Formats: sequence, structure tokens, C-alpha cells
Amino acid sequence: MYENPKFNENNEKILCEMGGKNADMLMDIKVKILKAGESFTVCEKENETAILLMQGEVEFLFEGEIKNAKRRSPFLDKATAIHFSKGIEVTVKANEESRLVIEQTDNANDFGVHYYTPDDLMIQHFGADQWDGTADRQVLTVFDYESAPYSNLVLGEVFHKPGCWTSYPPHYHPQPEVYYYEFEKPQGFGVGFNGDNCYKVENQGCLCITPMHTHQQAAAPGYKMCYVWMIRHLDGDPWRKTRIDAPEHKWLLDEK
Repeated sequence: MYENPKFNENNEKILCEMGGKNADMLMDIKVKILKAGESFTVCEKENETAILLMQGEVEFLFEGEIKNAKRRSPFLDKATAIHFSKGIEVTVKANEESRLVIEQTDNANDFGVHYYTPDDLMIQHFGADQWDGTADRQVLTVFDYESAPYSNLVLGEVFHKPGCWTSYPPHYHPQPEVYYYEFEKPQGFGVGFNGDNCYKVENQGCLCITPMHTHQQAAAPGYKMCYVWMIRHLDGDPWRKTRIDAPEHKWLLDEK
């Protein structure tokens, strides 16, 4: 299912709620805008939390530390993110208007705070030599099962060339996944698939991907697209780069 909800009176765009909308994604996900000088504090009793800076300048305050983070846009600077377990208090204060993605789910593990700077995060390049470059993309993983086995979440970004495809060939996995889209130009658009259903995706919209449904994306020519990808591990079945390729398209993996 695709949707592009409006920001509410708290300058929050609610994408998923474990006890409400899109509950089958098993995550609370929202986009939050802070005006300069505004702040918010997170301290969850049962949930772990990841906060990803999309644009702006903020200070992260936690455990007696203050970390400054600045990002002009996803298309100009790599990400900064903070990831922390239940019971830990983190405050985010905006030095200028800023936009953040907040991802949460239940997790009994106490794993402290992990703060990721742009220098900590590696971008991988895929697809340049396949299918005449039509699936050329860059992928940034903030954390996944291999780097954070204590977490029930996965968080990353995909940088999508205009006119190309990503999340390709069509594939699926048992774990739910959510894509949150941003375009370099606000009028940008593309197409997102959830099984046989396809949707026009636009700036700051989201696609909730049903488990075991194929998913792939295309961006319109001329429009650079970035999407934040968020996965919730299943109990006893974490996402370990799990990828089940659609059988009719497996031949593509043999193409040079």
C-alpha cells in the first residue's frame, strides 16, 4: 500500500503505527519536522528507536554528550543517525529547520546508544555493469543484522538514478519493509511495486511492502530519488540480506 499523508499539528507525518495504521509493518515510523530552536525527547519503555537526519542541523543530547549533525540533503551529504535501546533518553534539538525519520519497534534487549556519523557509513555501488546500467544504484546501510544483531530493525538509504530501477530483479522476503521516498526536486515521481500492484510514488510518500510480495522501484527520467528502507526482523527469522528472487526473472542474474 502506498500513501502520502499530510503533516499533523505536531509537524509529524505518521507512516506506520504498531497499534494503528499499517500495523502489519510491526513498526512505528514517522517523519518529523523541527523548526529552529525546537526540540523533542524520546525515552521508550519497550521500544528501541532509530532517528535518521534527512535535512537540517540538529544536536543529539544523550548520556551527558552533545553531538552536532548537519545535512544539506540526502543528495549532497551522507546520513547521520542515532540508534538506542529502551529506557534511554535522547533529546534532539534543531539549530535550523530540520527533517528526521524516526523508526521504532519493541525490543527487550539493552544495547545502549550507537551514534553513526557520515564517516562511519559506507555507500556500496551496485548494478553499473548489468542490464546496460538501467539498475545502477548506490546503497547505504546504517545498520542491519550483521552489524547490529541486538536490534529488531534494519535501516538504510538507496540513491536512485533518474530513469533507472532499483530493488531489482523483483524479489521478496518474509519480513515487512517500508520505503520512505524523497526526490531532489519536490515534483519528482516514480513507480513502486508491491506484488502486482504498482503506485505512483512522490516526494515524502511511503510504500508499505507486504511480506512475500515482490517489490521493485523505478524513477522518472530527470528525477533523482532517494528512499529510506526500513525492515522489521521477525522473531526467529531476522532479515539477513534475505532475498528470494522471482523465479521467472532469475535469468537476469546470469546476464552480463
